[in-house]
Amino acid sequence: MDTTLRDGEQTPGVSLTPEQKLEIATALSDIGVNVIEAGSAIASEGEREAIKLISEAGLPAECCTYSRARTGDIDLAVESGADSVHLVIPVSDLHIEKKMGKTRDEVFKMAMETTEYAKERELIVELSGEDASRADQDFLKGLFKAGVEHGADRLCFCDTVGLMTPERVKDYIPKLCFAPLSIHCHNDLGFALPNTVAALGAGASCAHVTVNGLGERAGNTSFEELVMSLEKLYDFRTGIQTEKLYKLSTLVSRLTRVPLATNKPIVGAMAFTHESGIHAHGLMKDSGTYEPMHPETVGRTRRIVLGKHSGSASVQAALTELGYKPNGKQLAEIVKRIKELGDSGIKVSDADVMAIADAVMLLECRPVLSMKQFTVVSGNTVIPTASVTMSVNGEEVTGASTGTGPVDAALKVLQQSVSVGGDITLEDYHVDAITGGTDAVVDVTVKLSRDGRVITSRGARTDIIEASVEAVLSGMNRLLRRENEDRSTDTD
Repeated sequence: MDTTLRDGEQTPGVSLTPEQKLEIATALSDIGVNVIEAGSAIASEGEREAIKLISEAGLPAECCTYSRARTGDIDLAVESGADSVHLVIPVSDLHIEKKMGKTRDEVFKMAMETTEYAKERELIVELSGEDASRADQDFLKGLFKAGVEHGADRLCFCDTVGLMTPERVKDYIPKLCFAPLSIHCHNDLGFALPNTVAALGAGASCAHVTVNGLGERAGNTSFEELVMSLEKLYDFRTGIQTEKLYKLSTLVSRLTRVPLATNKPIVGAMAFTHESGIHAHGLMKDSGTYEPMHPETVGRTRRIVLGKHSGSASVQAALTELGYKPNGKQLAEIVKRIKELGDSGIKVSDADVMAIADAVMLLECRPVLSMKQFTVVSGNTVIPTASVTMSVNGEEVTGASTGTGPVDAALKVLQQSVSVGGDITLEDYHVDAITGGTDAVVDVTVKLSRDGRVITSRGARTDIIEASVEAVLSGMNRLLRRENEDRSTDTD
């Protein structure tokens, strides 16, 4: 029984339109859910409209509405076209006395009368004990037994504030199965899933769940986590089309505007994402090494992300997927730069990887020019000045230059320093921040010309000056190397 549209919608800040509820209900029915708690008919006109839309949609799933022990609630359920009512009765003394201001006998009588009233109107009744985990279990047992005698089709044990343990569940549940029994758990202490699994093992025949574990406070038992726990750990076929789980999860997240935790099991962004070099290497040989299930089983795909834990195998795999084929030396340099970014606390995106690969693969293994060192001084009290020491055709050249800014100074001194190899002109300079933030990878593109030949080159670093120097140096090498190759050809 999925209660995303009722208990899940009680998540603070969540409010769904009737049309949105119908869209989610359709997806729930399509994936294989048996019962959909579409809302609470007493809550509002919009709720009644949503229940009516769902009940008239011809879905295979049963359409259920939440109901208090009041005949007026039952009448509205009938008017809305619901198939069943989730008839919730407070059963702990705390709820009976403090919330209701009544006695056990009064609540007991209300439960029986409302159950009969609903059955007379041909509704399926699931009689639910609210705060059952804190109730006198003998009182709960008597109420459930009498409820079945008065026509209740199903029963439900509610751990309303998440205080049960699997051990207590196994003790309580077998004594209450006078009819098909549901388990309804909240996740306040993180026990919703294990308590639900324990209840199913102890005799409960139905679980109440919400997509993404939505619900008040810490939420309810997560639909996708329960389904895959039963399927994978207990080899139990739930009848749910698991390959549609991720699509359903993202639909609910989008419509409720409740984002998924990145580390959430099954549907979180990191559930099938790997960075560690050891893990990535193992996955490439056999995905079972570091994954409990194939991501496709739940409608996902595997992702290899890069960072300081990445090894050459995972970087190579990512580059291949992006269409790059670096040689060994280029791959080593790309890995080195990715690790440097990771060590700086930066998340390395695909765009970052592409920018780094483009920059590295334009550098030649035997450059005409190579940088020994460069220094840039800039500030509001000094003229931006850059100095470099380079190797030009094997000869060491040192130079310095000023500019309108640190980048301008750096590029001018580069041009001056390579004049021994031929004049090279900077035709165009363009910079992009690949990702947002002050620590973004900077992608610099330059256009250089010499003797009528024009080439474009790129550099990618987190430092704009380093990226600019790299782009210009790479382009100069290509121009000068091309000339050397031409001369070699002429000699031949």
